[in-house]
Amino acid sequence: MKSIQARLSLGLVAVLVVVGVVLAQLTLWLFEAGLQRYLENGLRKESENLLVALVRGPSGLQLDERRVSAAYQRPFSGYYFRIDFEQGTWRSRSLWDLDMPKPAAPGLSDSHELGPEGQQLLALRADYRRLGQNITISVAQDYSPVRESFRRLQQIGLGMGLVALLLVLVLQRITVTRSLRPLERARQQIAQLQQGQRSQLDAEVPSELAPLVGQINHLLSHTEDSLRRSRNALGNLGHALKTPLAVLLSLASSERLKDLPEVRTQLREQLEQIQQRLARELNRARLAGDALPGAQFDCDSELPGLLATLGMIHGEGLLLTRDVPPGLLLPWDREDFLELLGNLLDNACKWADSEVRLGIAPTEDGYRVWVDDDGPGIPESQRLQVLERGSRLDEQVDGHGLGLGIVRDIVDAWGGVLALLESPLGGLRVSIELPRKGR
Repeated sequence: MKSIQARLSLGLVAVLVVVGVVLAQLTLWLFEAGLQRYLENGLRKESENLLVALVRGPSGLQLDERRVSAAYQRPFSGYYFRIDFEQGTWRSRSLWDLDMPKPAAPGLSDSHELGPEGQQLLALRADYRRLGQNITISVAQDYSPVRESFRRLQQIGLGMGLVALLLVLVLQRITVTRSLRPLERARQQIAQLQQGQRSQLDAEVPSELAPLVGQINHLLSHTEDSLRRSRNALGNLGHALKTPLAVLLSLASSERLKDLPEVRTQLREQLEQIQQRLARELNRARLAGDALPGAQFDCDSELPGLLATLGMIHGEGLLLTRDVPPGLLLPWDREDFLELLGNLLDNACKWADSEVRLGIAPTEDGYRVWVDDDGPGIPESQRLQVLERGSRLDEQVDGHGLGLGIVRDIVDAWGGVLALLESPLGGLRVSIELPRKGR
């Protein structure tokens, strides 16, 4: 969400800066062009006044100074003229002992400088014919004050532009934050959904988000219904098969097959394996219970009920303890982790003599989970062979193999490591190292 706001802010800043600079430059250029046209009209009138001041004298063409503005008499007044004709050149007294260059072509020019003070001149050249002679009159005005005013105007405009930009950014951030607030609320609700604190997203959202929220809620409902139907179907199937299996086991133990000992033995073994598998699946369905899709595993709220259920299944004489830091939240799906722990603990409870201990602890790279029991254990020479088998362990190994196949599949899917060790209690320790990113 912050990245979206940052991109919007940067995009708006870039657009405002580009548009602002273009508009400012265009405005200043148009203003200066208009001012130059205004000054050009004034200079043209001055050149016409000087043309009128040219009269015929006793010695030829002369300038009637009574018709010349007093500004041309004051040195470096900022107003200058130059008259070029066949007999020579006249310059205004305001030029003092300096020479004003003659513009190369008729019209307005602002490329001339004058004097030690570097006055920037705006000059106009006009060509006339008077009293039978070709006359060129060049008049100029000091343009430096105007340029200085433009610089001050640019500085003021830059300051006002920066203030306006900051104000627009503040207003834009407020507007974008308010506009994106429904997205932020939806993100928080999805996080709550992931943590198991809610089962649906709020449907009261802007019209732009309503289709997305509706699809997500529909998917959540469909997923939850599918999980519930699967658990119910598994439970119904298991209960439906328990009675026929009991009848078959009774028949396998009856005297009718005493003349077929091999058939009797094989039939009984196969039926016992089916019964064990059925018992395991029913335990998984019972231990999972109802859960919100995507819920994380809260050790404080989940472990007491799990251990109590296992205690009821395996009898009160079994001591079930846990070594887990308080308030520990694990970043894995609640049902998947319940299935993992349910199989580990159920397996340990079946082979323990009197005690099963569960431990969960965070590590530098993730989490460590271990289950100890005081049962017979597995010889060290067989542990590696048990874990390397390609098929499920409960189909290959007696004892602790029950449920380890499912545990191994879950651990592999999460990128973890499963190891069988010797337990401090004297039996088997199943140790699992899980990375912090479990999804």
